[in-house]
Amino acid sequence: MSPDPLAPDVPASGTTLLTGPSNAGKTRRTAAALREYVARHGRGGVVVLDFAPTVVRDGRVLGGRLDRFEVPRVAWTGTLVAHAPRAESEGDPDRALALARANARNAARLLDATPPARAVFVNDATIPFQATGDPSPLFDVCADAEVIVANAFDGDLGDGAVSEAERDALGELTSWANRRVDLPRPD
Repeated sequence: MSPDPLAPDVPASGTTLLTGPSNAGKTRRTAAALREYVARHGRGGVVVLDFAPTVVRDGRVLGGRLDRFEVPRVAWTGTLVAHAPRAESEGDPDRALALARANARNAARLLDATPPARAVFVNDATIPFQATGDPSPLFDVCADAEVIVANAFDGDLGDGAVSEAERDALGELTSWANRRVDLPRPD
């Protein structure tokens, strides 16, 4: 089998963080890395955490779930029915924060239910932490995994509490990762 040309070069161990603006290919590349990993190592002990909301802007889907792409079955998948706080709040900062807090509560349940894993793939890793800026619950879930591939938005977040918390979470994720791969803005 030849390697997936979209898969980032995922080391045999450690944490890879894929970042970039909307439609840079973060989710597509995470799905490719998952396919590549499962093809080489099997699906046992593989966990997927999918925190992505689906946002449609000007008729275009921005982001979205991993299963939009061809992904293999894995040992366990946790999918958050996520809000997009800034997009859904129509400029109301209190509403945005309330939606971010709802994401955090629901993600905490998923993270508590996550079984031990040897590999973890995370789509839209900052979403559960837009209310707190603290992704340490994700770090705890991934503590024993040999390989972690996560992606996160890094683009124009605007202002407000949700945006500040998301920037903080991205900073923490960047510090935690062994390597960060910045994907360019699409043409």
